[in-house]
Amino acid sequence: MHLLFHIIFILLAFISHEHQANAAFVPLYSSVVVPVNKHIDVAKPLYSVQIMTAYVNSQYTHTNFLIDLDAPLIWHECILQWNTFEGSCPANTLCTYPASCEEYQCTDVRMMYSYHNPTCPPVTNDSTIPDWGYCTCLVNVVNPITGSCSQALLNYDEFTVNTSDGRNVLTGLYGAYPNAACAPSSSFQSFPTNVTGVMALSSSPYALPAYLYDPLKRIVALCLPSNLSAPGVLLYGTGPYNLLPHSDIDVTSVLSYTPLIKHPDSFGYFINVGSIVIKSRSIGIPMNTTTKLSTIEPYTTLRSDIYNGVVRRFFKVTQRIPPAMPVAPFGLCYNTSINGTQVGIKVPDIDFVMQDGKKWSISTANSIKQVTKDVACLAFVDSGATSEPAIVIGTFQFEDNFLVFDLENSTFGFSSSLLRKQTSCSNFNFTLINSP
Repeated sequence: MHLLFHIIFILLAFISHEHQANAAFVPLYSSVVVPVNKHIDVAKPLYSVQIMTAYVNSQYTHTNFLIDLDAPLIWHECILQWNTFEGSCPANTLCTYPASCEEYQCTDVRMMYSYHNPTCPPVTNDSTIPDWGYCTCLVNVVNPITGSCSQALLNYDEFTVNTSDGRNVLTGLYGAYPNAACAPSSSFQSFPTNVTGVMALSSSPYALPAYLYDPLKRIVALCLPSNLSAPGVLLYGTGPYNLLPHSDIDVTSVLSYTPLIKHPDSFGYFINVGSIVIKSRSIGIPMNTTTKLSTIEPYTTLRSDIYNGVVRRFFKVTQRIPPAMPVAPFGLCYNTSINGTQVGIKVPDIDFVMQDGKKWSISTANSIKQVTKDVACLAFVDSGATSEPAIVIGTFQFEDNFLVFDLENSTFGFSSSLLRKQTSCSNFNFTLINSP
């Protein structure tokens, strides 16, 4: 039964791949699309995507996955169930088919794409599920919020997402069949409410981009929302990428691109920042400094030598703004209250200048965080004298910036603030229209 199901699963994946490849001759869609939601009910802001994970009683159920640009493997709350007949899965439970410890994927994930550090327990082949007759595949997973290591069971999964023409959501659906892993509900206690999975968007061969085929290109477009009232958007595939109210303008026309840099022992995304410029004055960055892009860090962190240079310069060019006592974790804050009335402040841009000369401008909306009604702070954090990577660009700086991780060409595209272009990440039109 195990072998038969495995063959059927491979055939389904092959048929799906062939169907998508044939569709390339008359493409009905250019991308797949999912909404991105912001969460502030845990210690730091986090972001999730909603994926259709099961088809029960003639409708899809949905799971919310934490977005992680670094994770090597998708994992979420589910159980393994070898019996796939209707009604065999317990109520209100997501069941997926197990991967055996004897299969290639198990050895591959354990050796190359799982976590190896002292906090991770050793993996064994001692576990199984009732009446199956094969050993299950334990793999290590790391909670991106707490950093704690735990174990999950490798599976054969199935995800469904909507297709898109880059302007609207289409009724056509797209299926992906990844090897993911099942973890118990206790693994997600530190997660935002109703978020019960980790969506790996890294360059790992077990992250989601590795399971999306032609006509889709390996391009992740991510736009994080700055508010809770309307979602941002994640598109996978080529453009166009259109946002309201200018739905006739492709956002790719305003992007700058810089090379993605490979980093040993990581499937995440890195770029070369050569300097940080504030009001025409450059803060030098040592050669070979590593800059990481993170959807887990809430604010950009800078190694102490870089942080001190940025704060000194920023303080000098904002002396007209009344200072305030710093509020942790920030080191430079301002008084935004005049006679009891809150006032907005505007500060000079902070420009991340890449080594190839491209400039990512961080405007006031992404550099100043209102922490109380009376105090706003420079949203950069000192990460210590020896921190590595030296620079980690966090999600506050991502919000309302359109970002493209192009795995086809190994480049990173960035728009700078969309607010300056009279739109935002919450302006994708999620109105469902019939596929052509």
